[in-house]
Amino acid sequence: MPEILQLKDLRTYFRADGAVVKAVDGVTYDVQQGETLALVGESGCGKSVSALSVLRLIPSPPGRIEGGEVIFEGKNLLELSNSEIRRVRGGRIGMVFQEPMSSLNPLLTIERQLTEAIRLHLGYTKQQARARTIELLQRVGISDPESQLKRYPHHFSGGMRQRVMIAMALSCEPSLIIADEPTTALDVTVQAQILDLMKQLCRDNDVALLIITHNLGVVARYADRINIMYAGRIIEQGTAREIYRRPSHPYTLGLLRSVPRMDTTRQKKLEPIEGQPPDLAALPPGCHFQPRCRFAIEKCSTDYPNFVDLEGTHRSACWVAEEIAAEAVK
Repeated sequence: MPEILQLKDLRTYFRADGAVVKAVDGVTYDVQQGETLALVGESGCGKSVSALSVLRLIPSPPGRIEGGEVIFEGKNLLELSNSEIRRVRGGRIGMVFQEPMSSLNPLLTIERQLTEAIRLHLGYTKQQARARTIELLQRVGISDPESQLKRYPHHFSGGMRQRVMIAMALSCEPSLIIADEPTTALDVTVQAQILDLMKQLCRDNDVALLIITHNLGVVARYADRINIMYAGRIIEQGTAREIYRRPSHPYTLGLLRSVPRMDTTRQKKLEPIEGQPPDLAALPPGCHFQPRCRFAIEKCSTDYPNFVDLEGTHRSACWVAEEIAAEAVK
């Protein structure tokens, strides 16, 4: 499949009180047309910042995109003018943010918020935009959509607001949707409904989906490929099957072993990852995960590991990737 988005050595830093926080530090990955790619990692690892960097939504100051490329449909988004990037946001790239209540404007009706983007990007008349809005709300599972148009966000439940956000992301027929923790604060049943809906709508419209999450259950069910992120960098890449079958980085192995499983006995304890994530303003030398890693060797404390190619598309930035993979299958 053709690549619709490519990040090449993307670096986004924040400066405050004389310190430089390397939130995204040399991230490289691609998203292919029509696929679902997951970006996985714990809070503070740089997942959301990398997504916001794609759309150039980093607040400046204190943040700044220091370098790299973001190639979308053949154009480097970092080189576009402000008017050109505004046509991409919400038009060619849709975004579903973490918390719909803070993403939707509480002072504007649902109709106003949906039709505004449609008229701006697609050039529809007011009547055409309204008809498109009704169609979108129906597609995302909101019953009697015509009667809902004049309602405000606070009239909807969390799950319904997230459906409105999905409708907004799809409204201008994008080729890529970025979903940043789309099920935050939703109960488990509603989470499944929202994710099933997004996957189905993207499949029906041949839209690529980038899901940002820390939920490995979401990844297992919905993602085609996975990027594991830690301390501002991608540390493991591969298909969902490759990474779940043979995790080859100690951080990935730790993530998987800290999640409850249905196929183990109740007596078997979870294995949490010891320690805390590093300070992104004072990263340790060598591998950033080394202070928390029980597989670390002397080289890990001095040299940052290069990617090791494993089977298929599977890659791991670890000096002992093969040993980790052998441990994982035990």
